[in-house]
Amino acid sequence: MSGKQIFIFGAGYSGKAFARASKDADATIFGTTRSLEKFETLRQAGIMPLRFDGALTPEIGEALKTTTHLVVSVAPEEAGDPVLNAARQTITAEMPSLRWIAYLSTVGVYGDHSGGWVDETAEYRPVSKRSVMRVAAEQDWLKLGEDIGRPVAILRLSGIYGPGRNALVNLENGTARRLVKPAQVFNRIHCDDIAGALRHLLEGNRGGIFNVTDDLPAPPQDVVAYAAKLMGIEPPPEIPFETAQLSPMARSFYGENKRVANAAIKAAGYRFRFPDYRSALDHMWASGDWRDGEARSPMKRS
Repeated sequence: MSGKQIFIFGAGYSGKAFARASKDADATIFGTTRSLEKFETLRQAGIMPLRFDGALTPEIGEALKTTTHLVVSVAPEEAGDPVLNAARQTITAEMPSLRWIAYLSTVGVYGDHSGGWVDETAEYRPVSKRSVMRVAAEQDWLKLGEDIGRPVAILRLSGIYGPGRNALVNLENGTARRLVKPAQVFNRIHCDDIAGALRHLLEGNRGGIFNVTDDLPAPPQDVVAYAAKLMGIEPPPEIPFETAQLSPMARSFYGENKRVANAAIKAAGYRFRFPDYRSALDHMWASGDWRDGEARSPMKRS
């Protein structure tokens, strides 16, 4: 990653994991947040913080002029992709050093496949409005890449977890539940593997569409039970999905059931650090690296 300048629009949980994993590299990393209060956590992750709330500031414009690699992790809105709305002209005409773009999307674009396997060639069946907007954003970024002659990598992420966001934490704070919907599975990805996949694709300036998800789609109640076993405690009781009290958004997640394949990112040469939730929970529990998602040591190069 020598000599690179990386700009992350939306340096949240995944963006900070990527920056921490890149601290050992000769790269300057800028990242945006909407909140000035989050500047310090970005600095701790190795990111030079900038505020972005839908409009480019002079500081962002200056940083983009010398950016070599652009990572976009901002959710689309009804009016379209906020980054493209604000920065399309800048990206097109004022970023001469730009070599590569990554857009962090979601496996939600596939919608429901009744538990069947899908890969990057599967048809879009977005169920929720947010996934419909993701499909449109993906297409807009791919079109921009074609227009300016730069590779665009679309990373379709599954349910993100890691330090500070996992079943161990939920059990400790009393929020873990074992909801059971027959035949329901979810796909997951540890934040270190998002970081690793991003670094791998960035280092080769590789474009394309990649599912970034682990090898083991699994029922959510199984993950909670496994974490409870590691902690040596009784898991919470099973709750039938039909009787569970859920928000409309939480209930909508259960309307999508699929198993997402990850062969494309493996074919690109990436090897997962945590190929399933068991290996990840084992590591986090054994190392104590499960409570705090901010103050972490950099990930070793994969």
